[in-house]
Amino acid sequence: MFGKARSRRQSRTRERFSVATRRPSSPAVKPLPIEQRRRLYSVRNLLGLEAQKDLGLRLRVPVYFKDPLVAQNFPGVGIDNDFYTPWEPGLADGPTSARFAVVDYDASLDALQPPAKWNTRQCAYVAPNGKELAKSSSHFRQVSAWAVLQATLDHFESGAGLGRRILWGFEGSRLIVVPQAGYGENAYYDRKSKSLQFYYFDTEDKKRIYTCLSSDIVNHELAHAILDGIRPYYLEAVTPETAAFHEFVGDITALLMVFRNNKFREDLAKRTGGKLDGDALLSGIAHEFGEAVKGEDYLRSAKNELKMRDVKGSFEPHRTSQVLTGAIFGFLLKLSVQYRTRNKSTSVARALWFTVQRIQTMVIQALDLLPPVEVTFWDYAQAMLRAEFVANPTDPDNYRGMLIDVFVDRGILDLSERERLLTPEPVFARTSLTVPYDVGDLASSRAAAYRFLDDNRADLLIPRNVDLVLADVFSSQKLNNTGQKLPRQFIIQYVWREELTLAGSRFGQYEGKTTGMLCGATLVLDPSGNFIHWARKPGTLALEGTRAAVAQEMTLGTARKDLYLDTLARRIQAGSVGDAIGGNVGLLAGSIPQLTAVDVGGSLRFELTPHLSSGHGHESEMEGRRWHLSS
Repeated sequence: MFGKARSRRQSRTRERFSVATRRPSSPAVKPLPIEQRRRLYSVRNLLGLEAQKDLGLRLRVPVYFKDPLVAQNFPGVGIDNDFYTPWEPGLADGPTSARFAVVDYDASLDALQPPAKWNTRQCAYVAPNGKELAKSSSHFRQVSAWAVLQATLDHFESGAGLGRRILWGFEGSRLIVVPQAGYGENAYYDRKSKSLQFYYFDTEDKKRIYTCLSSDIVNHELAHAILDGIRPYYLEAVTPETAAFHEFVGDITALLMVFRNNKFREDLAKRTGGKLDGDALLSGIAHEFGEAVKGEDYLRSAKNELKMRDVKGSFEPHRTSQVLTGAIFGFLLKLSVQYRTRNKSTSVARALWFTVQRIQTMVIQALDLLPPVEVTFWDYAQAMLRAEFVANPTDPDNYRGMLIDVFVDRGILDLSERERLLTPEPVFARTSLTVPYDVGDLASSRAAAYRFLDDNRADLLIPRNVDLVLADVFSSQKLNNTGQKLPRQFIIQYVWREELTLAGSRFGQYEGKTTGMLCGATLVLDPSGNFIHWARKPGTLALEGTRAAVAQEMTLGTARKDLYLDTLARRIQAGSVGDAIGGNVGLLAGSIPQLTAVDVGGSLRFELTPHLSSGHGHESEMEGRRWHLSS
């Protein structure tokens, strides 16, 4: 009891210290010469954020806190003139950086805008004529979108996030950013064109809306690209929760990233009078877009009461995603209230800052613990709880209990699971394998990881004859909420395909054809070879191993197979499977099916279309539409 109380006091002391030692952003200072900045760049992660700003390793770039409508309605949170994004030695016109290339091509007008120019002497982006960027110019939109993307990706890759570099879900290292892709009420990420597409449109009162100026929309679309990079096989899932999970990651990223701004949180605290629940500015996503397109003060709200039973049987990912977004937002509110209750002298702004940091870490780090194929909200709840247990095993403030209660209330977890999830267990589990291994060796290459998996197929419940694909092998160095290093994680993702025949008239034009149901697992190890997490998606092929383990795995695999076939049949019957139809100009299709059928070597692959149909097509199934409209 004494030890638990002491842990709680230490935890609170660290939290108060982390808040108290933050200082306001430093005034503008002349950055170091380029040669010195290049030398410091390699050790930038050892420097604090303020030091990076002072040394020119962060660029000051004005962006909208949220979007122009919020700027108009809430003057205190209009343009953020204190926004910083990471500097790199190779910045070029566009803007172009290591991971992003802005190409300002308008498909509607068949016009290419000249790029913003990188001025090395000023260490800033300027207009083509060398002057400062005008807020109404296309060059401001180019740089604004790029700066938000650059900063958000940096956070995802930091120790507070995934603790590693992230690859995209396509061949290549730069994501193309099209800030004014054409006329239409939309924005989306597209793997095939390796791009983020942001459109513009006019309201009834002739006001032009640029989706690239909304930090919410920009962050939402980047989150699609990030999730596609770390879990590319999610695009081959036919079950609705996977598509909904994509939307959740987009929405929660948009929601949490805006709270990283000190001025925004302070202004929010003043406007709400210390009562954070019920405020549209807090829970709304993409204000300007939502008002213009839907006549509401937000596109989708995190503050909702939806439960899993309310979306049962729905194929509409945006509405389904709100169950999980609402659960995490509810946890944020509970955590902020608890923190202020226990630290009564703490301001609302500081309490919100602590809460947002804490939840950002929990939300992002859990992504590495997800299965490589077909994710469900239950999978994510398990991943969040496990990641939090590894980072905070003593849990003096009962965060896991609070999180479980939120998931149970939404129907994501069952009440019967609560006791099991709160039962004390070892942080790391040593599993006996047939063939011993060295973690350093198996993490050295995909070939080495494959031999480890193949040698231990029976222990790892992998069918003997399937051809394994190593989806990814990497290590990460994550940090806990106090900035301390967690044990390095070695992560192996592997998949295989189980061939299924689409037998019966319920599969329509695809009757008699074959398709492959993806199976596989994500295995997370510590440097000593202990199991941190093992998230599996089994199939129905014969397994070796202990009788009990095999029986349980086969039961789960059979349930997966039945659900896969039933869901696919329902989608085919609803007419939501087909090919995209579009014009001959631009990258945006006029209509987009929920699933596309692609023939690969005589077997069909059904793929999700990861477009954010942010316009009137959100409730397409309820309106009797076969496909989402994307413009």
